[in-house]
Amino acid sequence: MHDPFPIPASEYLSSLTRPLATYLSIPTLPLHIHEVLLATLGYQIICRYLSPSVSSALFPTVYPHLNARTRLNWDVHVVSLAQSCLINTLALWVMWTDRERAGMDWEERIWGYTGAGGMIQGFAAGYFLWDFFLCVNNVHIFGWGLLAHAVAALIVFSLGFRPFLNFYGPTFILYELSSPFLNFHWFFDKLHMTGSRPQWYNGILLLGSFFSCRLLWGTYQSIRVYQDVWAALHYSPALKPRPVFEPSQGEIEMMRFAGNYRVPTWLACVYLGSNVVLNSLNFYWFGKMIETIKKRFQERPGKKAQVEDEGVLVEGLMDSSTLITEVVNDADGEVKDSGKMKSSVMDGKSVIEIEKTEVRRRKD
Repeated sequence: MHDPFPIPASEYLSSLTRPLATYLSIPTLPLHIHEVLLATLGYQIICRYLSPSVSSALFPTVYPHLNARTRLNWDVHVVSLAQSCLINTLALWVMWTDRERAGMDWEERIWGYTGAGGMIQGFAAGYFLWDFFLCVNNVHIFGWGLLAHAVAALIVFSLGFRPFLNFYGPTFILYELSSPFLNFHWFFDKLHMTGSRPQWYNGILLLGSFFSCRLLWGTYQSIRVYQDVWAALHYSPALKPRPVFEPSQGEIEMMRFAGNYRVPTWLACVYLGSNVVLNSLNFYWFGKMIETIKKRFQERPGKKAQVEDEGVLVEGLMDSSTLITEVVNDADGEVKDSGKMKSSVMDGKSVIEIEKTEVRRRKD
């Protein structure tokens, strides 16, 4: 299947990219460089312009009053929501309509190339390129860990332009099916809907989609990748039987970048090692998600649910948790009760903090 993106690659842009692609051994990059750059530019426009304007219009009592750090996190979550919806739709459509991809054997899954699969690689790489620049410019906010994640993800998806495992690009993109619910969960907290019924329903969908697409689907597809890569590592082109029939034009086109049918050991180790780490993290994150969602909705017996550190919106004020200190077992039987109140500003809203100290003294 040819690249279905309606805008073809510019010959000028492709020629500028070709020396880099040749040096890095990623020959299909010039065919999709326009998709990489359009995705990067589009996500930056969403983050810088669309998200602030639309969020201010939809949530005028919340978004404009967030501090700069939280607003940036909000805008990043908007980009993540848009990206996950777009890439999931494209990946599902390619998997459903690309007949060449559906008929691939293990050799074609390793070395084969279709334009539709390359488009998925291009848009995914464009997102991680945007993510890389974002983390570099805001490393004091996101930290070195997220920067390392952005670098690793960009490298892994760029390997698809060799092409290598182009078939599995749309397959593993479906990990992102759980991302919209994860973003909504974050938005519910910022909209002061923590513990609400909508967040409860979203939490169920989040856990269900994460378990299905990452743990079940992801683990199954990872096993298939291991099998294909193992076969490729032990494959000898000299022992390949001569085909009875001449290959079709589509098959020739699909394998035109296969080269000498070799998979370098370092390439297999990098890809499979990254896959093992990501799958392990998925199981770890799933346990943490269950723990976090349970905390959102569990109530202590006889008491109201605890308020998060950021508080809840009460008549336009941010009401913080009350700090109560009780000191028991002293000498006299007096009971002293004192309290103090102080106010400050948090995220553009008034914050009321109440500190209460109760001292009980026991008589001899």
